[in-house]
Amino acid sequence: MATPEETKETMQTETTSDNEVKETVEETTTETAVENDEATFDTIKKELEAQKELLQQSEDHYKRLQADFANFRRRNEKEREELSSVVLQGLIKDLLPIIDNFERALAVEGAAGTPLHDGISMVYNQLMESLKKNGLEVIKAAGEKFDPNFHQAVMRVQDPEKEDDTIEEEFQKGYMVQGRVIRPSMVKVVAN
Repeated sequence: MATPEETKETMQTETTSDNEVKETVEETTTETAVENDEATFDTIKKELEAQKELLQQSEDHYKRLQADFANFRRRNEKEREELSSVVLQGLIKDLLPIIDNFERALAVEGAAGTPLHDGISMVYNQLMESLKKNGLEVIKAAGEKFDPNFHQAVMRVQDPEKEDDTIEEEFQKGYMVQGRVIRPSMVKVVAN
């Protein structure tokens, strides 16, 4: 049988061995936990980066959509203005023969001062004011330099007193609407 001292030593040795085993187990568990934590951290970090990239892509897509919509609105507004301008030009172009007839009626000799002439003059002036508010402009011709963008030469004459390409006479008035020629002036041009 073992003496009490030997038993005590054996117990201490066993306790020491148990403590060492416990410490080894704890260290192994701690190391495994740290490794698991690092793996989890790496995984979370990768997921976070992926989510950040996805967010950046979504923001870029959103910004492109905003820009596309702004461009669409601008383009739509421009098309609407152009269409409105074309419609207005077409309407005024259709009214030009009426304006010409008013001018012929006002040019009749001996009619000035009569109530009919005065009435025609008032209607003509009112019509012209209304059209001018909507962008109608008369193209200047008589005495001006010939410009094929605004004038249509239907006749050429020689006149040594005048410079070449000077407009001598206007046969039919030309008009522009909002800076665009809807009918060029029909003119007689000096050609020496």
